[in-house]
Amino acid sequence: MSGRTGDAAEGGPGDASSNGSSAGGNGNGNSSSGGRQASQKQIEKMVLQYLKAKGYKDAEKALREDARLDGAESSVGDLAGAFPASEMGADASVPSWILLYSEAEQGNPDAHSQSYRELRRWIDSSLDVYKHELYAASYPIFAHSYMDLHARGLHEKAAEFMELYRGDHEVHHGRDIAVLATLTSRAHVEENGLARLYRENKYGVRMTRVGFELLLSFLQDHHFTLLMRTVNQHLNIRTVDGAEPIASEAAADVGITGHTQSQLDHFNSQDIALGSAPLDPFVRDEVERTLQAEAAAAAAAGRPGSAEAAALLQSFARVKQEAAAAAAASGASGASGGAGSGTGGGTTGGGGNGALPLPPPRGAEVEQQIAQLKALRKRVALGPAALPSVCMYTIHNTDSTLTCAAVAEDLSLLACGFSESYVKLWSLKREPLRGFQSNFAPAAVASEADAEALRERTACDSRRLVGHSGPVFGVDLSFDNRYLISASEDHTARLWSLDTLTNVVCYRGHGSPVWDVAFAQQGFYFATASHDRTARLWSCDHIYALRIFAGHLSDVNCVRFHPNSKYVVTGSSDKSVRLWDVQRGSCVRVFTGHTGSVDTVAVSPDGRIMASAGEDQTVSVWDLGSGRRMDAMTGHSGPVYSLAFSQEGTLLLSGSADETVRAWDIKRSPTASEHPIVAQRRAARQLEPADSPAAAAAAAAAAAANPDAMDVDGDARAAAPAAPAAAESSKKRDAAGIWKAKRVVDSDALLRTWRTKSTPVYNVMMTRCNLAIATGPFTP
Repeated sequence: MSGRTGDAAEGGPGDASSNGSSAGGNGNGNSSSGGRQASQKQIEKMVLQYLKAKGYKDAEKALREDARLDGAESSVGDLAGAFPASEMGADASVPSWILLYSEAEQGNPDAHSQSYRELRRWIDSSLDVYKHELYAASYPIFAHSYMDLHARGLHEKAAEFMELYRGDHEVHHGRDIAVLATLTSRAHVEENGLARLYRENKYGVRMTRVGFELLLSFLQDHHFTLLMRTVNQHLNIRTVDGAEPIASEAAADVGITGHTQSQLDHFNSQDIALGSAPLDPFVRDEVERTLQAEAAAAAAAGRPGSAEAAALLQSFARVKQEAAAAAAASGASGASGGAGSGTGGGTTGGGGNGALPLPPPRGAEVEQQIAQLKALRKRVALGPAALPSVCMYTIHNTDSTLTCAAVAEDLSLLACGFSESYVKLWSLKREPLRGFQSNFAPAAVASEADAEALRERTACDSRRLVGHSGPVFGVDLSFDNRYLISASEDHTARLWSLDTLTNVVCYRGHGSPVWDVAFAQQGFYFATASHDRTARLWSCDHIYALRIFAGHLSDVNCVRFHPNSKYVVTGSSDKSVRLWDVQRGSCVRVFTGHTGSVDTVAVSPDGRIMASAGEDQTVSVWDLGSGRRMDAMTGHSGPVYSLAFSQEGTLLLSGSADETVRAWDIKRSPTASEHPIVAQRRAARQLEPADSPAAAAAAAAAAAANPDAMDVDGDARAAAPAAPAAAESSKKRDAAGIWKAKRVVDSDALLRTWRTKSTPVYNVMMTRCNLAIATGPFTP
């Protein structure tokens, strides 16, 4: 990151702030050919005097030696005599004189585009803590550079400039950019109301002092006097003291008083197709035919399974009716929403236009649908009074090398990635995992019996998959358990066949470590998230990426598909979440509000709610239709690693580094706070922190008086031990491994907490029957 250090960054030639709190100046940067011109020596002597007054001894000495300046320095007053007072006004300043000397840039029609391109490139490579404020400062520079080109009569260059860089700012300023893009002449700039508002008022930007100094140092070091003049004339930079960085671009963008600045709601009003994907007609007919055949065979043989097959047929008929009704309702609301007031995002049904092209369905899709029907009959409806059971898989002897984990939907396989560059598979059914022998010849396989004969002779129920050359950070299993996809620090994703237990394809394209990977619901497509600030869409039959989703300001840490596979959700270290249209490759929603890196995201099965969490220990719930946050739930005392919705979408599970799994009520009714369980939790906590000795003693007394009530709530049970034990448990280990006291206020949405024994929870999932599965390494 370019920039000066020490005193040289505190001020200097072209400093746009005269008092350290705002940027301003009187220079207009337009020199007249008539009148006297100051000599180069006079300017050098004036700069020398300025450096001497500021105490920049090293810079003064270097300038004196390079310019060979001897004798008395010229003062600002002496220099002012070399220019007509009408050009600069009576109140002349050092930055104004220096900004006059830009004839080279003034005569270059591409100067604005070149300097702004370098500015954007520098911001992209800057430190993450300063990116938000630097991007906020770049918007008014962009707008005024565009209007300056029109003012100079370079209308074609202005149009090119707008087309090239408008995408950088459309998320937060889309409405203003749409108006500015209509300007085509100098007269338009002078007459347009928005352009006049920008020209006649300074644009406020909030920046940290370090960020402001870095920006000025970059502009000075690269001699971008046109951009410096824009900062000097049109920006009002308000520096803030303190070590806390500015959390978002919206927080840094103050704008013009009386004018709406952040237009994120307008951007989030684009029409999107939510809801689950429609059932393929072939799969629907095959499922119905298969169930009818099973029912007829069971009835003819007099087996007891005939009643179950008939019940499955009835369940399938209800599923079809509900899907048709939901599609009709969504289509009607989408048609009316398209001509609505625009206060919220437009949504349509899950099927129809924009669906991903898929290969013809196979028998696996039919089997999956039948398995879902059977699970639907066994599913337990969850709520505040009916919480899920949690099955915890703890991986021992990992020596802190476990990085990620995934469990198959049918609970047959557990896959884990390790920092030692391999993936390890476990059979949860204790069945041997056998690949093919080394002398395996595909041409020799004519039947299933031949394939079985060529398999390895082993009884081991675990297997290592070796192929990556760096730590494995993400794994995922296809819906039919035939394939596994892994992502690694070696910049690649690898597809593994679970039939042969071998690597099938290596996908290259990212230029940095790949942090996460996820299959689409149909298993044919997958997405990756990388350190190169992009997410990418791939298909299993192509070795190159089909789409590149670029727009995040920092690492893309996590990625998930929407249930209808038309959209991809990404979470980033820039503290934002984005929803991407798979067909167009463009961003259609931006969710801001986190104060830390976003490490995990999840979408509800109905496709209308999204949850995100990460380093700020807050679980945020978002409405995908409007792009607005529905709730921000607190309770975790460590980074949140994983999220999972129940099958009805009413309950959310979270797994965290604080060694807990927590259940949250998402769709709370108005009377939810009066539910007996919530009331018991509130009464148990009272006004004391949950980790205080007084709260522990109160909880222990309550447990002795009413053990059944305490059994309902995991928090109360955890607080039941004596005061010394409770005080010891109040110490939690943060992400850096440092033990320190935590005090977090639990949200009312928190239903229960399950605590593990020294096991941070890396992954949580919900089965089709609403059984919760958690996975993590034992860390003694």
